[in-house]
Amino acid sequence: MVSFAQALSQNQLDLRRGRTETLQVNLGLLCNQVCKHCHLGAGPHRREVMDLDTMRQVADYAVRGGFSVVDITGGAPEMNPHLPELIRRCTEAAPRVMLRSNLTLLTGGGRGHLLELLRERRVAIVASFPSLSPSQVEAQRGAGVFEGSLRGLRLLNQIGWGRPGSGLELDLVVNPAGAFLPPQQEAAQRRFRGELRRRWGVTFDHLFTLANAPLGRFRDWLLSSGNYDGYLDKLAHGFNPCAVQGLMCRSLVSVAWDGCLYDCDFNLAAGIPLGGQRVHVSQMPGPPPEGAAIAVSEHCYTCTAGSGFT
Repeated sequence: MVSFAQALSQNQLDLRRGRTETLQVNLGLLCNQVCKHCHLGAGPHRREVMDLDTMRQVADYAVRGGFSVVDITGGAPEMNPHLPELIRRCTEAAPRVMLRSNLTLLTGGGRGHLLELLRERRVAIVASFPSLSPSQVEAQRGAGVFEGSLRGLRLLNQIGWGRPGSGLELDLVVNPAGAFLPPQQEAAQRRFRGELRRRWGVTFDHLFTLANAPLGRFRDWLLSSGNYDGYLDKLAHGFNPCAVQGLMCRSLVSVAWDGCLYDCDFNLAAGIPLGGQRVHVSQMPGPPPEGAAIAVSEHCYTCTAGSGFT
């Protein structure tokens, strides 16, 4: 298998930044689930969580950088007690704020005030919902997760997310359960839209199918199951030069729980800092400049296989 850098060179491509419009904020690795596909190895045992001082530095950077989008992720970002302050400050700094959720933390646990804040500030929710099969979901994410996810979707629909004309966007993300590439996105969206409405009365706006990155817990599973080399070959053989132009790393910068910057959340998981240089969010005067080099490694094939990860 040729390296990702070689694949770019062979196709006369140079992966560099365009205009950086999205600030992705990873609030930490603490999560209520232990998903087999997690590239970060997040779970209830993790203690890497963004503190309030770092969060305020991130919010200041959101203002300084003039970003169009703030994308809040984790772990499970709902488990960070300072999330409401970040939501308030980021919705004042950027036109669009997104919160990534595994859905199971949105119901119960006294999170009514958080949902009210998210509704008031028109925060888009990007929810992980890997399969229409309860057994597949629970094999990947744990017992009881399917029903908990459905409860979360129904609650969001009741409040208005995913309903036409509400102004509250609800998008779903689907990841494969094993060492294979995701289904074609448009077909998967039609199938999920029809089945969720027919079987459970659930509606949503958009669905995205994403390949699993060979990092973290998913990498460990690939190695232990003997699928690592075959999966990397599958990603590499699926390399689509046309996907490079739209890669998220060309328009996104990711900040980790400790405030250090990365080209994307996958490089964060791999420990490869922004452009190969370790920089703290407090040191950045603005977005990374257009034309800046992007650090790459073999996991980058994840984002260029098939239709790509944009």
